[in-house]
Amino acid sequence: MKRAVKIIFNTLRTLSIGKILQLLKLCVPHPLLTLLAFYATIRSFVLAQKFFPQTSSKSGIGNAFRHALWTCLIMMYCCKVTSPKKALVFCKRMTDLHEDLFPNEKPDRMMDLHNNKVGMDLFMEMLQGIHRQFFETSFFIEKLFIKTKTARVMQDSDGDYGNELVYIEE
Repeated sequence: MKRAVKIIFNTLRTLSIGKILQLLKLCVPHPLLTLLAFYATIRSFVLAQKFFPQTSSKSGIGNAFRHALWTCLIMMYCCKVTSPKKALVFCKRMTDLHEDLFPNEKPDRMMDLHNNKVGMDLFMEMLQGIHRQFFETSFFIEKLFIKTKTARVMQDSDGDYGNELVYIEE
């Protein structure tokens, strides 16, 4: 966990003033949601590293798992203090902003955005059967492990991969 926090703070130090202002514009009006999203970020890093130590920080299946888990965790934590609709809007803005603040090459960016959406969709799908106050991390991990088994190699960054996780082969 210490390593994940160190990575996040070192990454934040690289931001320009303009990018810091963009981040503040999202975070200042929503301090509690921001803290919960920050915690979700650390948890997703730690769990992805635990389950996928070789590919959680690259473009492989571990990265796909991490991004989907990240959005599930943001949604889960934020839904405990606000409505699912508001949590979804905040999660989408936060995760899209992440991709803008820390740009990747187009294939990696499209992969991350797609896997973020898979996680948000999974949470909203599961929300129909479980009260939002009773969600636990293990619910998502189990479902996401299943999705890693059917994950698809992203051949075309503009392709339609439905609700499957995607990754880039190294």
